[in-house]
Amino acid sequence: MDKPVPAIDASGKSKTEHVVVEEPLQITLDGHPISVVMRTPGHDEDLVRGFLISEGILPSLEAIRRIDLDSKANHALVFLTDDIQVDLAKLTRHVFSASSCGICGKASIDAITGNFPPLENPLRFPKEALLTAPDTLRAAQETFDTTGGLHAAALFDASGKMLAVREDIGRHNAVDKLIGHALSNRIDPAATMLLVSGRVSFEIMQKSLAARIPLVAAISAPSSLAVDFAEKANQTLVAFLRPPKFNVYAGRLA
Repeated sequence: MDKPVPAIDASGKSKTEHVVVEEPLQITLDGHPISVVMRTPGHDEDLVRGFLISEGILPSLEAIRRIDLDSKANHALVFLTDDIQVDLAKLTRHVFSASSCGICGKASIDAITGNFPPLENPLRFPKEALLTAPDTLRAAQETFDTTGGLHAAALFDASGKMLAVREDIGRHNAVDKLIGHALSNRIDPAATMLLVSGRVSFEIMQKSLAARIPLVAAISAPSSLAVDFAEKANQTLVAFLRPPKFNVYAGRLA
């Protein structure tokens, strides 16, 4: 989603530019506000579903009875099934986010892998699937073409076919939208690889592990904690994916 705004260029000439829309979305669980995410509107139901799973708040989407996005602007009201019990005292997003909490380094990894165990016998992907993915992703970035200001994330199968793509001002939101879409549409994340348009951080690896995604690739660089996390989680981490070159930082290819 983009919005036209007035601007003045270096020569003093007035013009219209398109900028990416950024708005808050408050997520409320059975009447209890649990998070406010700054996101690009669109695919909000997928975002909420993916967020609740990737942050370990809910065990599965079957716990959700209904998501109401219409009653109040920029609010997602989530209603759970009667048999689900959630410890609301623990629902603070910073517990799971290495970039904003006081848990650092390997303590963060231990905390996350305690909730999401390492992968066993993860699917290995061929080099050929990686090499075609960046061009496929770039061709699908519709809003980036008009704004230049959005991150993108996509899921691919082992043949290199793109299964879904999402854009958002936050790279973690794009990943949550993908996870929510996959789990709602019978796409098995364990049979996919994730490609992100920028760098890959600890949080991206954490969300991928929660969804059981075995390979994460990035156009740009990985962080040191992302590499450490991938090694412990038994995930494959590929970065600087700029065909014909790339680096494998953890795990291995087929």
